[in-house]
Amino acid sequence: MIRSVVLDVGETLIDETRVWSRWADRLGVPRLTLLGVLGGMAALDRSYADAFEAVRPGFDLSAELAAWHRDDPDGLRENFDADDLYPDVRPGLAALREAGFQVIVAGNQPRQAYDALVAMDLPVDGIHTSDGWGVAKPDPGFFAKVAAVAGHAPEEILYVGDRLDNDVLPAARAGMRTALIRRGPWGYLHAERPEAARCDLVVDGLPELAARLV
Repeated sequence: MIRSVVLDVGETLIDETRVWSRWADRLGVPRLTLLGVLGGMAALDRSYADAFEAVRPGFDLSAELAAWHRDDPDGLRENFDADDLYPDVRPGLAALREAGFQVIVAGNQPRQAYDALVAMDLPVDGIHTSDGWGVAKPDPGFFAKVAAVAGHAPEEILYVGDRLDNDVLPAARAGMRTALIRRGPWGYLHAERPEAARCDLVVDGLPELAARLV
C-alpha cells in the first residue's frame, strides 16, 4: 500500500523553459541552441554542466552565477517562481492529498529553491531540498532522508521524477515504488528506454498519477 507520494522538482513540478531561456540569453547563444544542446546531453546521459561547457568552453558556473547576481540582483536569474509551475501541478497535488496520500516535495535543488517553493503555498505536507539535507540524488543517503521525513517504510513510498538515472532507479534500489513522468527532455527520452519498464508507473501528468493510484 502506498502511503506517501514524494515528488522531484525540476521538470516534475517546475517547467524549466524560462530558466534555460534566461541562461541562453546570459550566455549569448540562441535559446533553441541551448535547449537543443540540453536535449543532446539528455540523450547521451551527460549533465547540465556539459551543456554549458559545449556552448562556452571553460565555463565556470560559480563565477558566472556571482557575476549574474551582481548584474541583475533583483531578477530571477537561474531561479524559478510560481509562474513556472506546470499547469497540472496544483490540481494534481490537491487530488493526491484528497485521496489520502501524504505528499512531499524533495529534489536536487539549491538552498534558495526551498524559499521559492514554500512561497507557492502548494498543497503538500513537506518541502525538502538536497542542499538543505547536504546530500543529493542519486546518492542512497538522499532516499534514506526521504524515508525518514515520510515516516513510512520504503515500500509504502512512491517517488515521482522525470529521470531514470537520478530519480526512479535509485529510488527503486532504496526499496521504494516509482513513477516516471513524461515531460522535460529527460522524461520523454527516458520513457522510451527499456529500463522504464522497471517503473511502477509511467504518466504524463499529476492528475493522471492521482487517478491511477486510487
